[in-house]
Amino acid sequence: MSFIQMGFGMSQIVGIPLSLFIANSWNWKMPFFMIVGLAVVIFLVIIVYMKPVKEHLNLERLPALQHMFQTFKNKNYQIGFVATMFMSLGGYLMMPWGSAYSVNNIGISQGDLPLMFMVVGLVTFAIMPIAGILSDKFNKFYVFAASSILMVISVIIYTHLSRVSLTTLILVNIMMMMGIMARMIPSQALAASIPEMKDRGAFMSINSSLQQLAGGIAALIGGWIVTQKNEMSPLENFDILGYLVIALILINIYLTYRVHQYVTSKNQA
Repeated sequence: MSFIQMGFGMSQIVGIPLSLFIANSWNWKMPFFMIVGLAVVIFLVIIVYMKPVKEHLNLERLPALQHMFQTFKNKNYQIGFVATMFMSLGGYLMMPWGSAYSVNNIGISQGDLPLMFMVVGLVTFAIMPIAGILSDKFNKFYVFAASSILMVISVIIYTHLSRVSLTTLILVNIMMMMGIMARMIPSQALAASIPEMKDRGAFMSINSSLQQLAGGIAALIGGWIVTQKNEMSPLENFDILGYLVIALILINIYLTYRVHQYVTSKNQA
């Protein structure tokens, strides 16, 4: 899981700085055209090189939609779905406003954003394998809980920053990303252990869809909370957003503990 999630760190290193550079050099629409081009390339690579995973189909003969609904209604799986949604809610609430907050509230220049995202991405890229090794070596829930506490501390610091140097802002962002990514890895590893083999495809599809849905809801809620008088003025109510993130993190610790209990009892059985 940690090595797969290293792709997220790579997107921080390459994607965000490159997109900002393209947007600053041409216009804000160009990064979206770049995404379309990359999506076409990825689509062709998947068709040519990815092998179909179909052995599990021999274990379940139900029609696809019926199987999907049965998986969604399974009470043992629902706690995993809810835990995933709360993790996404906590992660995506602040993410859309990071650039504007850094420029308008902290006072760094627009030109420094690519450097900040690149440095934070490099550190995140290096942290992920360590988080994965710790999750395998120790109790996954303990790793998740410790990472969540680190995120709580970093969110409190981040949302109450005044005018600080670029170096300080980078260090705080690194601390926060360490918490975000180090909790994501044990959480996804636990989630992948919830379903039976015959339900794994349906479970992961639903789980991923709910994760994206929660991210959209989080961005919507964040838009209601955060206000701005004009595009050059500081973001307001950002500290309230931080308190909401902390509340969601604490709830998610409890939900993930429930997932951990179920996976442990399942493995023992």
